Amino acid sequence: MTDLVHKDLAGGVATITLDSPPNRNALSSRLLAQLSDRLSWALSEPEVRVIVLTATGKVFCSGADLKEQRAAEGSPDAPVTASFPEVLELIWDSPKPVVCRLNGTARAGGLGLVAACDFAVAPLTASFAFTEVRLGVAPAMIAVPVLRRLNARAAAEYFLTGEVFDAARAAEIGLLSRAVPEDELDSAVAHYTGMLIKGGPEALAITKRLVREVPAMSFRDGLGRMTELSAERFTSDEGQEGIAAFMDKRAPKWVPPQG
Repeated sequence: MTDLVHKDLAGGVATITLDSPPNRNALSSRLLAQLSDRLSWALSEPEVRVIVLTATGKVFCSGADLKEQRAAEGSPDAPVTASFPEVLELIWDSPKPVVCRLNGTARAGGLGLVAACDFAVAPLTASFAFTEVRLGVAPAMIAVPVLRRLNARAAAEYFLTGEVFDAARAAEIGLLSRAVPEDELDSAVAHYTGMLIKGGPEALAITKRLVREVPAMSFRDGLGRMTELSAERFTSDEGQEGIAAFMDKRAPKWVPPQG
């Protein structure tokens, strides 16, 4: 049986590719199961420092596989709910940075994948829409990561109307990190992965968490907890290696050999 999700590893960067263009990389049960497997591999593989999520064809992901959903009529559980939450959680909680390289358009559930990633880069030609309400359903599961990216006004506008919006607007409202000309897509992704690979693995994982957790802390509590964390990191093996490498004018041991 043909794989719907591929994996590749080069220079510390694991690329996970959705490859089901006939149905616009829809979130079928089979694709989700394979995506979960490939993500689990990337998270457990020591050589992987950064993960890139991308797809083949002109569409990154069209959302739930509607044919599969319709075939499940009468069942108490929709097929997409079986493993989609697990996939979103694997991406969101990944201690390794995840960069979404959108090869094109994304709709509905596909935007959940985009929002769960730490970085998202798309060509200016891509378009986006939360189409759920027009199908009589709701952007329920994807609201969990998406509402952590979009401001409330933008979320209400696009969740409630289902209106199509372009990549420039997606970047403006926080869904994308960057929208670039199509011929600059790969260089923009390489810009992020190249910088991320230089960060200490433990430091990156901790920094991902503090970016999300610190805003919810009181000012005094935040300073207290972050002061402790700062001291821990400076005296950690990774911190000491980073300082030594800087002073010796060499790359830290965690940076994979390039070339």
